[in-house]
Amino acid sequence: MGAPRLLLVDDDVSLCELLFVRLAQRPIEVVCRSSAEQALEQLKNEPFDVVVTDVVMEGMSGLELCDRIAASKPDLPVVVMTSHSALDVAVGALRAGARDFLVKPFDTEQLFGALDAALEWRKARRAPASLPPHAMRRDHEIEIVGASPAIEELRELLARVAVVDATVLLMGETGTGKELVARGIHRASPRRKGPFVAINCAAVPDNLLEAELFGHTRGAFTDARSERRGLFEVAFGGTLFLDEVSELSLHLQPKLLRALEERVIRPVGASREVPLDVRIVAATNRDLARLVREGRFREDLYYRLRVVDVTVPPLRDRGEDVLLCAQHFVHAYSRAFGKEIEGISSDVARILLEYRWPGNVRELKNSIERAIALARTRCVAVEDLPEALRRFRDAPARPTPDAGPIESLEAVERRHIARVLDATHGNRTAAAAILGMNRRTLQRKAARYRLGAPDG
Repeated sequence: MGAPRLLLVDDDVSLCELLFVRLAQRPIEVVCRSSAEQALEQLKNEPFDVVVTDVVMEGMSGLELCDRIAASKPDLPVVVMTSHSALDVAVGALRAGARDFLVKPFDTEQLFGALDAALEWRKARRAPASLPPHAMRRDHEIEIVGASPAIEELRELLARVAVVDATVLLMGETGTGKELVARGIHRASPRRKGPFVAINCAAVPDNLLEAELFGHTRGAFTDARSERRGLFEVAFGGTLFLDEVSELSLHLQPKLLRALEERVIRPVGASREVPLDVRIVAATNRDLARLVREGRFREDLYYRLRVVDVTVPPLRDRGEDVLLCAQHFVHAYSRAFGKEIEGISSDVARILLEYRWPGNVRELKNSIERAIALARTRCVAVEDLPEALRRFRDAPARPTPDAGPIESLEAVERRHIARVLDATHGNRTAAAAILGMNRRTLQRKAARYRLGAPDG
């Protein structure tokens, strides 16, 4: 194979000449064009391995160029160049399909780091797929219990996000299931065979978090009796989930930024640098934009993390999903505790629907676990619920606008199973996988609810 071919696009002739000289240090064939229109014409006639473009140019912008290349040549990586004052434009380019961005002025090491990462990505994208179509469909399903419009929209967005290697920022209240979503993204991504490594940045003292993330050499600090790999290295080839990333100190934020920009880390006490091959999924329950305005979170790191931002909805906005989630937890904890609990009473269902769930899905999960542990009959009763829910039952009734009539758990389950069967065109095996139950259980429920004939 010959040297990789790079298309450089910028209407600043002097900058093109400077970059041409820098790039001459590597075996890279460089073609320069002074406009996005010229670049598109060049791409029609010649193959290239990577495009480097300015964002702000006369005529067509670099943002539109990214969009056009992503639509016509999805395997061709684009690196955009921008000024520090236009970071939001660079993020827009990333969302339009660019692989990376460089903030002017940048040095040669940063340039080559971005190009190496882009070329590696292209190589991985062009590798032949080995999984059969049905396995690919199954791998790309994000397993989230629920059928509300908010969850359907989230599931569809995550399916699109998972198959690209972009950094993802998950936002949402405590307990909404952001780590579950992060794991789903990993399982549905091309990195699914690599490790999924999670760390809660708020749970580790700041003086230890740097060594935990980046690793350390022997003797780097007191108690560092041996060399240790950091989580960036442990997650090589997979996904690193940074929960509560808003709690990173201002001391650590530039180090994380450098790791994301240059795809290398330096363990504490080391002189060597370690290359990275990891996808970052970060999560926060705080308003990072406000923290940036207050000077408590770096703006450039904020834009690096929110290439794709996803909001996980609170449980109170998911309607009848609370009953589907409750049913899921009833089955799970019944098996775990060796009990035969069939479901919940209608009084419990009403409480679950009307309660506001400040702790979201985590609070519901803990409530059902307690209820199953204490249940004395085959159906969860009000007295099995935690005290907060029992007190809520005794409080004056509050109107629940737009909630509609309260249905039984069976009615909700029937409608949800029917919806999944319709979406899978009656395929019981696929439907059972989505519903999180085995095929025999689905057949029994479908027969009870009179939901069509079994597939062959």
